[in-house]
Amino acid sequence: MTEPVLPDRTLRAGERVLLIDRKKRRYLVTLEAGGEFHTHSGFIAHADIIGQNEGAPLRSTRGATFSVFRPTLSDFVLKMPRGAQVIYPKDLGAILMQADIFPGARVLESGVGSGALSMTLLRAGAVISGYELRADFAARARKNVESFCTPDMVANYTVHERDCYEGIDEEALDRVILDLPEPWQVVAHAERALRPGGILVAYTPAITQAVQLRERLVASGFELAETMEVLHRGWNIDGMSVRPDHRMVAHTGFLTNARLLPSA
Repeated sequence: MTEPVLPDRTLRAGERVLLIDRKKRRYLVTLEAGGEFHTHSGFIAHADIIGQNEGAPLRSTRGATFSVFRPTLSDFVLKMPRGAQVIYPKDLGAILMQADIFPGARVLESGVGSGALSMTLLRAGAVISGYELRADFAARARKNVESFCTPDMVANYTVHERDCYEGIDEEALDRVILDLPEPWQVVAHAERALRPGGILVAYTPAITQAVQLRERLVASGFELAETMEVLHRGWNIDGMSVRPDHRMVAHTGFLTNARLLPSA
């Protein structure tokens, strides 16, 4: 029986890696030939990282120890350069489920910000048309997406510098996902742009925004509207000492979703 050829997963120049010290502090680094990672605890030559496997132990010139891993999407979202506040990983996962993203789903994303949601949708196989009013946010989102996603994913990502409140050009969309101050202004446009059964999802920081959106949905062709928020509380487990963490990622925003009925 022929042994399968396993892929080479060693770390390479040009990749982003996450260096984690003994205090669990995390540093996002792009590996470069001849590069060095510097901290107050000395430096590590990139050449000592390139060619290693994930999880490899590293030691700085002053004896500090680090572990190296490829960043997860969650790691990258929290560490990447930002133009706007990102949607937190706890909400990104919920949006994927509420919007029921599937490979090939045609998605209109409005308010792309720094690209955190864009990367999440692309990783799930979506084809995205992004609307972003600010040119600097659009440029930052494109750059972050290109630095984390594969070329095949990037090919499914287009950002237009335009105002979603003024309308949606795309037709027969599967999903419309909004991160806007006034998502109720997009409901009528989404009715025309979505296919029957399509899903609208809106992320809103304030409950008053969610209420106004829900009121607008009542008078629309959408049904099955729901609003929720996600609270993330970690637990400290150290032998017999078991307790909730003193800090938690509590309120960040409200998620509202609804499905479009066929027109009468």
